[in-house]
Amino acid sequence: QVQLVESGGGLVQAGGSLRLSCAASGRTFKNDAMGWFRQAPGKERDFVAVTTWTGISTYYTTYYAGSVEGRFTISRDNAKNTVYLQMNDLKPEDTAVYYCVAGRGGRSRVGYDYWGQGTQVTVSS
Repeated sequence: QVQLVESGGGLVQAGGSLRLSCAASGRTFKNDAMGWFRQAPGKERDFVAVTTWTGISTYYTTYYAGSVEGRFTISRDNAKNTVYLQMNDLKPEDTAVYYCVAGRGGRSRVGYDYWGQGTQVTVSS
């Protein structure tokens, strides 16, 4: 059974940092896209970031939503089957439940077959 388990969420003041982790089990995702979406109260679940295998050796590309570019960094450790999201300079509008995803990739929810349960990030002003 495939599972994605997020950790690292919490409460932080504006301008602070958090690092989210997502540990996958049940299969390896080294040739798949892994990423993050988020959903704020009353809003759609939106794309945040993804790291995608290029098909060449161990090279991956990364893509970010415009609202987090320059502040968030996505990375992965295939040996641990884990993806990370380093979030710096957090803003109150980053408050949301953050979901780890894995699958074919892209900025749409339909590109991902596997979802975690989510971890809450709350940024106070």
